Amino acid sequence: MDIKVLGPLTAEACGQSIVPTAAKPRQILSLLAVHANHVLPVPTLMEEIWGHALPRSALTTLQTYILQLRRKLVAAYGVSSAEISRDILVTRHGGYLLQIQPGAVDVHEYDRLAAAGREAFDHGDDESASLYLSQALGLWQGPALVDVRTGPILEIELARLEESRLSTLERRIEAELRMGKDAILLAELSELTARHPLHEGLHAQRMVALYRSGRPWQALEVFQHLRSRLIDELGLEPSPRVKRLQQAVLCGDPALEYDGTHRRRVLDLFAA
Repeated sequence: MDIKVLGPLTAEACGQSIVPTAAKPRQILSLLAVHANHVLPVPTLMEEIWGHALPRSALTTLQTYILQLRRKLVAAYGVSSAEISRDILVTRHGGYLLQIQPGAVDVHEYDRLAAAGREAFDHGDDESASLYLSQALGLWQGPALVDVRTGPILEIELARLEESRLSTLERRIEAELRMGKDAILLAELSELTARHPLHEGLHAQRMVALYRSGRPWQALEVFQHLRSRLIDELGLEPSPRVKRLQQAVLCGDPALEYDGTHRRRVLDLFAA
């Protein structure tokens, strides 16, 4: 089985799509896939579909959706319904379990690669960190479950994934800054700061990349744009670390220069 949720939902078994056309069974499949090999309690599945306004027929309707998914699996695998119920889409402990091989769902592979990248980064192995984190980010084909209606349970997971994606991206850029790839990163950082106009970490990375590329005046412009947006939209000044970074650019602080030895994050260099 091969399931992708980091973008449009796709799910294939033996080369045949098992994605339902109806919205609510798609939600059920998505939730089961994200939590594959873990039992999802019936109340959790019902909350995803109906929130707290459960219809009287909720349990029966949920069972119907599960039956529809099992029929898709029967058709794909060419085995009996009893085998599917025993080995793949299993009823267990007051819930349901999608039992599949490790790595069959892209989000699990993403989490594995992102964790490996974080570990390499924390140990100062920037080359491996960049490789792992780039592979993790390469699994994304757009916003997660972009074509699936989501309820409260999936919304929590999507928020986690989007936060993780941004953190993974920031860490990958940080590793590559520590490798001296400043000029290569400029175009990407320009796009990212435009898409995330209030994100201090990305702006700080762009400031450092510009400074090291011989463009300190543009680094200062980046700070001013960030400060203006923060004040206009949130009524906040940039954090003390970002302000210290601005002062470092103004003063030509040697800490900004690439020397191949820095193992701290850009903003951590200017922590109090």
